[in-house]
Amino acid sequence: MKYDLYLVGVGGQGVLTIGDVITEAALRSGIPANFYPTKGMAQRGGFVKAQVRMGREMVGPQIPEKGADLAIATELSESLKAVRFLKPGGELVVFGHVWQPTAVMLDKAPYPGLEVVEEQATAAEVTLHYLDPAGVPEIDGRPVPANVYVLGAALGLTRLGKVLDPAAVEGLVVSRWKRGVEANRLAFRAGLEV
Repeated sequence: MKYDLYLVGVGGQGVLTIGDVITEAALRSGIPANFYPTKGMAQRGGFVKAQVRMGREMVGPQIPEKGADLAIATELSESLKAVRFLKPGGELVVFGHVWQPTAVMLDKAPYPGLEVVEEQATAAEVTLHYLDPAGVPEIDGRPVPANVYVLGAALGLTRLGKVLDPAAVEGLVVSRWKRGVEANRLAFRAGLEV
């Protein structure tokens, strides 16, 4: 089964970690997978994207426009950069975190709200799954890792959960980091159950 995934966000949100975990889960499941991270100016706040292509032995790094099955955006306005890569019938998971670009902070440009994302998703004929940042649970008074929450939600809400076994991905998440095991488990399960 061929399945292409496009990820976008800003530096410091764990976008590349989501792609890396999905790739490792695919490979452990015997699914050929290629991971193409693009860091660029990815210091905290800079644009970050990654592409994961599964189910092909040989594949180029670029998902063509209207070629992705799923896009995951960890910042609201960055999701607009992903819509054009989704095929009609694709799915878009948007974590509604807002990181205002400099032009917005200087009042030189408006921040595109959720309604703009909804309009573009509708025009592109894709299904939008919106995740409210207020839904991220806390442990010991601190929010759990949002990227792990988003990963769980992507597996629970989209066809990605049919490509990869959510239980196997959870096992990978829990074993990957020795510190924060309970926070990661809580984050993943809360996302999975959204």
